[in-house]
Amino acid sequence: MKRILTAVVLIPLVLLLLFKAPPWLLPLVLAVIALAATHEYFNIVEGHGIKPFRALTMVLIAFLFLPVTLPGLSAPQSQLLVLAKYAAVALAPFVLLALGLSRESLSTALPGAAASYFAIPYIALGLFAVGLPIWFFPAGTILVFYLLIVVWSGDIFAYYVGKTIGKHKLAPRVSPGKTLEGTVASLVGAAVIGCLILRHLPAVFIGLSKIGLVPPISVFGGVPPFSTPSLLIAVIVSLVINAAAQVGDLVESMIKRGANVKDSGGLLPGHGGVLDRIDALLFAAPIAVLTFALTGLHRLIK
Repeated sequence: MKRILTAVVLIPLVLLLLFKAPPWLLPLVLAVIALAATHEYFNIVEGHGIKPFRALTMVLIAFLFLPVTLPGLSAPQSQLLVLAKYAAVALAPFVLLALGLSRESLSTALPGAAASYFAIPYIALGLFAVGLPIWFFPAGTILVFYLLIVVWSGDIFAYYVGKTIGKHKLAPRVSPGKTLEGTVASLVGAAVIGCLILRHLPAVFIGLSKIGLVPPISVFGGVPPFSTPSLLIAVIVSLVINAAAQVGDLVESMIKRGANVKDSGGLLPGHGGVLDRIDALLFAAPIAVLTFALTGLHRLIK
């Protein structure tokens, strides 16, 4: 029941953020989520007997989510900020290793630097990919909506089918609760839901309009000129995203299992911590952006 109630509260908030929030709010919220997830991740890392470099990593992650279109910034200044972000990511391993020189036990320097740096591609860049379609693709908001629905629906199918009829364990050492039946149900369910969205985008837009998430349909503003991807493309993209999401879930379970931890935190009743809630998205979002670009879905609006 706690799991359902938490979802009932969180899902509307996410949809409001996606469709109704001002542009500056999304990177801010993603930054807060990234920092909360990184804090939980570092707690798990310490469970592995590794001491991370918390402060520097958290500052760097916050810097990565700083918008490049801040008021008053000229185009060259925005470009310089982008270059600074690339430089920060590229130089971070060397800075983290240099910080290890001050540690009393030098044997902790390399594991600490490695575990700390991993938070950047794993959590920060994984979450950053959620905003990329919105910031760079014409139909980006709809694509992110599709991504979230595919990830959420796959999770729901896996949980309830696995709980009801699941008998064959998928990866008992990593996640004893996951079953092959749930995995297959997740793939099939996500593919069906994803195809329905991609193949019926005008109807989806009208539905979103009726609940006030997008501008109302009238003589002054109709449905955007969406292009319809082929059934094959819709199936492949939905399956790839779902598979990536399931791998992301297993990877986080592996990290927690190694530290003998059940949940990354207790912030979300029924769901564990922030990292528990976004683990699938961290893998699915970068893969989704790549597949959108490769299959032409980034040009959904004609």
